Amino acid sequence: MSAFWCEHAVLAGGPRRHVRVVTAGGRLTEVRPGATAQPGDVVLRGLVLPGLANAHSHVFHRALRGRTQGDGGNFWTWREGMYALADRLDPDSYRTLATAVFAEMVLAGYTVVGEFHYLHHGPGGRPYDDPNAMGRALAEAAQAAGIRLTLLDTLYLAGGLTGGGHRPLDATQERFSDGSAQAWGERASVLRADDRCRVGAAVHSVRAVPAGDLAVLAEVAGGHGWPVHAHVSEQPGENLACQSFYGRTPVRLLADEGLLTAATSLVHATHLEDEDVGLVGRAGATAVLCPTTERDLADGIGPARRLVDAGARVAVGSDEHAVVDPFEELRGVEMHERLATLERGRFAPGELLAAGAADGYRSLGWPEGGRLVEGGLADLVAVRTDSPRTAGCALDQLLYAATAADVTDVVVGGEHVVADGQHRVGDVGRLLAEAISAVRR
Repeated sequence: MSAFWCEHAVLAGGPRRHVRVVTAGGRLTEVRPGATAQPGDVVLRGLVLPGLANAHSHVFHRALRGRTQGDGGNFWTWREGMYALADRLDPDSYRTLATAVFAEMVLAGYTVVGEFHYLHHGPGGRPYDDPNAMGRALAEAAQAAGIRLTLLDTLYLAGGLTGGGHRPLDATQERFSDGSAQAWGERASVLRADDRCRVGAAVHSVRAVPAGDLAVLAEVAGGHGWPVHAHVSEQPGENLACQSFYGRTPVRLLADEGLLTAATSLVHATHLEDEDVGLVGRAGATAVLCPTTERDLADGIGPARRLVDAGARVAVGSDEHAVVDPFEELRGVEMHERLATLERGRFAPGELLAAGAADGYRSLGWPEGGRLVEGGLADLVAVRTDSPRTAGCALDQLLYAATAADVTDVVVGGEHVVADGQHRVGDVGRLLAEAISAVRR
């Protein structure tokens, strides 16, 4: 058992003063506002938020930060650099890099991450002795970094889609593929959840998975009760190819194959038609927006408010990790809406926090997380209220001013992983520099 006394904490009704929380077995057993600190309590100053969810991550993309900005280009030219990086990874280097990147996430205030994992096999697509060696490396890295993980094991079968059909895999993409949806299901079904790691399924995209294979994934995921994630409509070219070959939008294709439900999360969902928005809303699905990536890759601005008004939920992710900062992602949801509509206040502060916390956790298959309530997961994030960025802010509007640099303490499952701005693994910057240098040689 451990106990934390919070100077302020965000509860169901908003920020409250002097909140004492008691944890046991990784859960919150007591949440009491207006309480006095007891001997032995860990004191958390500032404003304590529920744990924040990074609902979309490609952990190895972090090694590209600051290296793709010099020559312009677009998503497709950026992807060439990403593929070259993927060719240099093996289970050991993947584990080392992921440990450092996951630690960076926790230091920033993320307490759970959805890793959209498609780098499954060795060069040429040859399986490792353990076919899930790369996935297990991610689970071990998350454990070391102290973050919850949903391993979104990804189906990837084709090299792309044009109006004439699906293209064959290239040499790098062979590492991503199991050869068939059935083989993917057999390999992924061996994966097991525990108290810090859960499993989900992912469709890389309608470009990479032919329509006839989507039903197989739906059956496997449904049988295990896994959440399902999919890249959807990230670029207009994807929509054009899908319409040309299938006569449907990517969202409609997923819906027709049984993959648009309340357990589905559509990543990016940037270029949606009105019918798509209605389909997503009626399903009660989640749109995982990645504002810092979408603007870094010049992908566009998605219809966040329209999706929520139609009945969908919104979560956020750091995707390629050009930025690892949950506050920047959440502000991005609102600020992108302002740019697109010329209106302010598109999302209330409470809606943004829900997107960053409870709805993100739900998207990743942790519905008991992201809220400071008795019985919930004991995940806490303390944020300074007196920094040069946050001094003078109203507590309920701190999300609009804080950055990852304002996070002082992070508790995951009752464990104090970050204390006074220091992660238990040590110097995270050094770990990142060493891990990135090793895979770029």
